Amino acid sequence: MSSMKESAAMFFDVCESGGGWESCQEFCHTGATFSAQAGALEGVETVESYTEWMKSLLTPIPDGSYKLMAFAVDEDRNSVSAYAVFSGTHTGEGGPVPPTGNKVEADYVYVMEFEGDRIRHMTKIWNDGITLKQLGWV
Repeated sequence: MSSMKESAAMFFDVCESGGGWESCQEFCHTGATFSAQAGALEGVETVESYTEWMKSLLTPIPDGSYKLMAFAVDEDRNSVSAYAVFSGTHTGEGGPVPPTGNKVEADYVYVMEFEGDRIRHMTKIWNDGITLKQLGWV
């Protein structure tokens, strides 16, 4: 396993499990950038901020988990892509509305760009509108 692939796999698991920046930073360059075309992530511009956002998402959705569907390494472009499905139920406090009991099942992709064996930029591809509607948050 290449160190890029190994780092991406470990980062993905720790991030999606709510480890936050404290647990994710070892896989990233200082100041690693983040982008997404999703209103729910407006203003999130660093991987550090994103990992903390993911950690906080598990408060209103305490049973949140992911199923990894595909994982690909592109050595020529120094990138790794991970496609997964996030699922969970809004049973915890801390969301934009009181717990709805609604379930969510959302497809998303991470594209992690590497410099050496650490992430320098990450893009999340995700339709947040469908997710927010499933949860009853819109």
